[in-house]
Amino acid sequence: MTKTIPPKTASPNTAAATNRARTPAALRPPFARYSHAVEVQAGSRMVFASGQLGVRPDDSIPDGAEAQADLCFGNIRLILEDAGMTLADIVRINAYVTDRAHMAGYMAARDRHVASPPPASTLMIVTGFTRPEFVVEIEVIAARKERRLKTARTGG
Repeated sequence: MTKTIPPKTASPNTAAATNRARTPAALRPPFARYSHAVEVQAGSRMVFASGQLGVRPDDSIPDGAEAQADLCFGNIRLILEDAGMTLADIVRINAYVTDRAHMAGYMAARDRHVASPPPASTLMIVTGFTRPEFVVEIEVIAARKERRLKTARTGG
């Protein structure tokens, strides 16, 4: 039996809301569900996640770009949760597919996992990865504005 990391749709949160999507009116709107840029507010904590492949802990690899992308985002979710963040904190995605035919599957998965407004994103077609079964790799940058705790002042 293989362990599957279930996809979770990113939900908006107050930390991610402090990061602002930037799409100037003078630019053509994005081709798909992404932002031209995302502004990260000062005082944010950042996580830079290495490229994740669609591989489960038991080393099994699902067939197809969409299933692999879902697994990549599931792995990214685990990394971000370990850092006290969520998928909604993603501000930048770099994704790689091995063929144009994989773009639609990747984009369908991406759109299920990212928050609104969507992060800045780049998708590239590459010749391959370390194993021929891999057809998608996804790396992200996430940022979360830290809440400052109020400290009690004592008179003296």
